Amino acid sequence: MTINKTSSGMRTRRDILKGASVLGGGVLAMPFLSRLAFAEPVELTMLAWYGHAEPDVVAEFEAENNVKFKPKYYTGGDNMLGLIAQSPPGTFDVILSDAEYVQQLNAAGYIEKLDPADYPFDDFFPEFQRFPGHWQGDDLYSVITRFGFLGVAYNTDAVTEKEASSYNVYWSEKLKGKVGHFDWHLPNLGQVSLLNGNPSPYDIDEAAWSAVQEKLMTLRPQIGGFFDYGGTFSSLQNGQMLAMAGIGDWITGALEKGGAKVRTAIPEEGGLQFTESFSIGKGSQKADLAKKWIQYITSAKGQVKSANMAAYPCIIPSRKGWELMSTETPAEAKRQGMLLNESNAMDMIRNGRIKYRQLPVQQSLEDWNDFWSEYKGS
Repeated sequence: MTINKTSSGMRTRRDILKGASVLGGGVLAMPFLSRLAFAEPVELTMLAWYGHAEPDVVAEFEAENNVKFKPKYYTGGDNMLGLIAQSPPGTFDVILSDAEYVQQLNAAGYIEKLDPADYPFDDFFPEFQRFPGHWQGDDLYSVITRFGFLGVAYNTDAVTEKEASSYNVYWSEKLKGKVGHFDWHLPNLGQVSLLNGNPSPYDIDEAAWSAVQEKLMTLRPQIGGFFDYGGTFSSLQNGQMLAMAGIGDWITGALEKGGAKVRTAIPEEGGLQFTESFSIGKGSQKADLAKKWIQYITSAKGQVKSANMAAYPCIIPSRKGWELMSTETPAEAKRQGMLLNESNAMDMIRNGRIKYRQLPVQQSLEDWNDFWSEYKGS
């Protein structure tokens, strides 16, 4: 049976195996010279925030499994839900979502139930082994892969660390017209809720909700724009905006590593945690490969790739991932607070400075979204 042609004519499977034997003791010594090497890559569709299907994260998995990711990128959970709703079942094999949207994905029948035994939860810190919203009783629907903290993002030439230690800095006279919003209601309204002293920023009664709206309206004259991911990145990088509400190190960390004079502070009022996780899309015809991907990205080596993702860095939930990162990329482990032998990101969670970002509890998501639209248009 012929399988390849060269300038000297047709090559047989025996020829190729003979060549492999000469180079390294047979085909078993060269795993990429297998039948996978001669097959077209299997396409695996991914719905995710930008960066998750880029080569720095997926190239190794693609090579090892003869896979090619086809990504569809979104910004914000509402946008993610809309894209799934508009697509036939089975369109997306793997879906990355923010934790607060997993319950909505599950309720709408967009994701498959997972077997907890398939994933390395024992390697995770205890706080992340049964993460809220990812489970319905003992049924698992999503696996946490990374998280980060939202606070005050600021230009270090214009704002001091002390000034950035309170959300009140957004109202500073010197920042008039130079404060930007990442254009998503949940992080921005959550920050103002923390500033207003709500210990559970998303579980507030109508009086507290009215107070959050009133407070945010007073910030409107300070605002120089509402930005998506790319706009947030560039406006901080070029100094168009000197402070940004609704984001954190996931953007400033990437900029800082590139030499930009920006940073994120967790204010005295507290910070918010965003949490990202992978699910398998309902109706996927490649569920086994999708499972294999989630297993890879939650392994120690996959976690290190996730933490160091070029598009935006994050903290990882795997203790084993922290241990590997401390040897492979120790400077970044230290920068993100992922060293076990010193004060770290887990301490901030455990001492109560960080609150999980979630959907509003006492109001509807539409209430918050409608106010955000009103605020932007005012």
